[in-house]
Formats: sequence, C-alpha cells, structure tokens
Amino acid sequence: TNIILQLIGAILLAVLLGGSYVAYRFFVGPGATPSYKFATVESGPITASVAATGTLNPVVAVQVSSQISGQIREIFVDFNSTVTAGQLIAQIAPETYEHRVRQAEADLEAARATVAVQQAELYRAKVNLADAERDYKRKQSLVEKNYISSAELDKAQTTLEAAKAQLRVVEAQASNSAALVRQRDAQLGQAKVDLGRTQLRAPVDGIVIKRSVEPGQTVAASLQAPEMFVIARNLSDMQVETAIDEADVGRLLAGQEATFTVDAFPGKRFKGEVRQVRKAAQVVSNVVSYTVVISAANPDLILLPGMTANVRIVTAQKDKVLKVANAALRFRPPSTEEKSAPAGRQPGSGMGRARSSAGSGKLWVLGADGKPSVIEVKTGINDGNQTELVEGDVSEGREVIVGMTAAAEKAKATPPRMF
Repeated sequence: TNIILQLIGAILLAVLLGGSYVAYRFFVGPGATPSYKFATVESGPITASVAATGTLNPVVAVQVSSQISGQIREIFVDFNSTVTAGQLIAQIAPETYEHRVRQAEADLEAARATVAVQQAELYRAKVNLADAERDYKRKQSLVEKNYISSAELDKAQTTLEAAKAQLRVVEAQASNSAALVRQRDAQLGQAKVDLGRTQLRAPVDGIVIKRSVEPGQTVAASLQAPEMFVIARNLSDMQVETAIDEADVGRLLAGQEATFTVDAFPGKRFKGEVRQVRKAAQVVSNVVSYTVVISAANPDLILLPGMTANVRIVTAQKDKVLKVANAALRFRPPSTEEKSAPAGRQPGSGMGRARSSAGSGKLWVLGADGKPSVIEVKTGINDGNQTELVEGDVSEGREVIVGMTAAAEKAKATPPRMF
C-alpha cells in the first residue's frame, strides 16, 4: 500500500511540474523577451527604375497594298528579300487595263475630231457674219438713196443679227469640244496610271518581312486596299513598344536610359533610350496604360521583329546616399499593429516595383530598455529592395528592426492555451 501511494504521489508531482512548465512557457516565456531581426543602414548608390515588357518592331514598316483589283500574275520577292525603292515586286494581270487605255485613246481621238469639225463650223459662221455685215451696209446706203425700200434693210439687219447669234453658238460648241478633249485626255492619263499600278513596286529600300499573297490569287481593292507585303526599311535600327502603367508614366522622359533582354539571347543585355512617351491612353480591363517607345540598336541584325523584350528604364540614380531595406519601413511592433491598422502602403514597400516618389516613414530601433522606439524619417527613391533616407536621426551602420524571429512570430500568432 505504501508503495502504491508513493507511486501515485510521484505521478502527481510529475504532472504538477509539467503543468507549471507549460504554464510558464505560454504565459510568461513568449512575452518576456521577444527576439527581433535587424538590418544595417548602408551608404552607397541607388537606382530607381521601371520594369515592363514590350514588343520589338522596325522603326519604319511600310505596308504595300494594291490600289486596283485583279489576279496576281507573278511575284518576284519572298520573305527576307532585300529590295530597293522602285523595284518590281509583283505583277497583276494587265489585260483589262490595257484595253481601257486603248479605249481612252480612241475617245480622245474622237474628241479631237469633233474639235476639228467645230473649228470648221466656227470659220463658216465667221464668213456668214462678214457677208451679212457687208449686205447690211450696202442696203443701208441704197435706202439712203431711195433705191430700195426700208423693208429690205430690215431684212438685212435681221440676217446680220442671226449670223452674230450663230457665231456665238458655234464658239460655245467649240469651247465645249475643247473641254471634252481635255476630259478625254485626263481619262487616258487615269487609264495609264491604273495600267502602271498593275506593277507593284517597292516604295522604300528595305527587307520584306511579310508576304500575304500568292501567284494566281485575286485581290479586290474596293473599300480598302488589301495588304500584300510589309517592308521594313532598316532592321539595324529598331524600337521597343511597351505599355507603361499610369502610376509610372509620370516618371518617364525622353532620353532616359533603358536596357532590355529577349528570350532568344538570355545572357545578352541590349541598351537603348526612351525615344517617345505617347499621350494616347490605352484602356484594357479598366487598366490605363501608355505606350512608350524605346530605341534599340541592332547592328548585328540578331533582333527580329515581334520578339518580346523585358525592359528596364532608369528613372533616377544617385551615387552615394543613406539607404535601408524596405522591410524596415514596413515593420510595425505588435503593440502598434493592434492599436491601429496602417492607413495605406508605407513608403518603400515597393510591391515588387522600383519607385522614385519621396515620402515619409518610420524606422524602429531597439532602445536602452530593450523595447522598440520609433524614428521618423523622410524617404527618397528606392530600387524595389532598398529606400533612400533623406532626413532622420539615423546614420550609416545603425541597426534597425526589420522583423521578428520565427519563434517570436509563432508566439505572437498562437494564442495561449488555457488549462
């Protein structure tokens, strides 16, 4: 019996000691001395940038279209063909337009013959007018001598007026015939232009990067000219067209340095600069963006149109500043977090993007009593990982709190057990 009582007492003592340890662990241990992670305020260069993706395109890409309808008789170029301005690249069947030229030439000859007839009529009208004038003057003198009656003079005057009217009619007809000649001549010129358009020629020097037709295909140029070829003027000078979010476009200016990479050459970085910030907004799914054009030198012709470029544009750069990790500006001690939620994203949070707007923030350091104390600072640019410190009671080498250790975080997140 004594042995059983001793065993029961030992078991109760062990349970009591274990419960005391657990109670101390959960009620006293976690809140006594929380552990923090620190970062050091550093001095050095910092660069703010904007990252985006875009598409490589030729600076000048000319679409070659047909202004007339017809069947493609022959094509003289292919993809990647080098062409010069004025070079014949395709031929449309010309027979229809040749017949139109011959018809226009015949119409012009007919109009010129009509003009010749009108000229003869004009000459005859002038002769008739001269004869009527002479007859009127002769009868006028005879009436004065009372050789003929006044009725004869009146008849001669009527004939004279009719001859004048006939002359004006013939002159108008001659003018109309001359205008008809000019009209037929213009129609002949248009027919020759259409005949010349059956030969498609390269408008610029360059390389054919697209061909949309085949021999025997019929093109119909009715409301819109069909695209047949695309010629890039110069592939050694290309550009990247990228969409920049409206939150970042205000920091971009023409002339800023940029670099980009393409998947085809992952180990190679290409240089360029911002050439243009277009003011036309693009709205996709309620997201507003603006097109930014970046120059891309391509002397080796290894960059091809349509490649996806990962662009990084430098918006601000400083050689020597005080800077701190963005995590230090995001940190809040547990007591302050419980009292008030943050009003918005703290400066330096980055969200994975390099920002350059100045603002204010708070840094927490460990005080003499072992508790966190706050330091108000003003921030400048940041590169997505570190933020510039413009003003504040901080110096190079000072340690600031960036977070809590895993054990402290677990203790803060796990509520104490109640026994």
